[in-house]
Amino acid sequence: MRLGFATLGCPGAPLDDVLALAQGNKFTGLELRAAPDEFTHTGLTATERRELRTRIEDAGLETFAVSSYVKLCAVEDQPLEAHLELAGDLGARGVRVFPGDDPADDSGGGGTSESPSAGEIRALDRVTTAPRDVPILLETHDSHSTARQVAALCALLDTNVPGHNVKAIWDSSHTWSHGETLAESFALLQPWVDVVQFKQADSQQDYRPVAIDAGDFPIQELLQTLDGTDYPLSLEWELKWHPQLPSLAETLPAVHAWLGDGEVK
Repeated sequence: MRLGFATLGCPGAPLDDVLALAQGNKFTGLELRAAPDEFTHTGLTATERRELRTRIEDAGLETFAVSSYVKLCAVEDQPLEAHLELAGDLGARGVRVFPGDDPADDSGGGGTSESPSAGEIRALDRVTTAPRDVPILLETHDSHSTARQVAALCALLDTNVPGHNVKAIWDSSHTWSHGETLAESFALLQPWVDVVQFKQADSQQDYRPVAIDAGDFPIQELLQTLDGTDYPLSLEWELKWHPQLPSLAETLPAVHAWLGDGEVK
């Protein structure tokens, strides 16, 4: 498997530390959190982008995604095009975006009805006008936390925006926490899924993120569901938002034992 992690798990860490974490623990991919307080952000110069890409590629790593905070359905100022340009310059598979629909402005229930919401109509417009060289990777998150909702939005895009560049990031722990089995979620998302995220959570604590050995996310069920596929598998370790979690330095070695993945590439 192609195994990576999100730099959300080491907030503010310099590039050298991130590369060392990946290489020292046999991880071969990165999701790069794009924010002003990280080494990845849209303000990087062309020279800085070339250097960052070269450093990552020379370390033998792949950039699974540039993790933006763009909300595709929302009325907001987050620059989708600037993040797509950054991802292209870094050789990333795409730009992670959130749905971000507003329930107060929702006639369609976030993909639950035949009538799209006002936010989903905005998403159609944004995708229609966005550059298509780099994929937009829509995560199962917030207003569209289930695979059913993201699949419905992707199907809406298929119908209305021929040749669009939207794919899905399947946050498998998130869809599981919203009542879907992993097999159900994958069946719904398979036409669009590009990257699969996973993390540990405890269903007895309202699916709170916890240490690898302290939760009950069915990781073996996920691996069985993905058997025979080659999707990048990325650990979304939310240390930035949950500082009680163990560090990535402690977590990454435990991930291998959790996966039982003696054949990590």
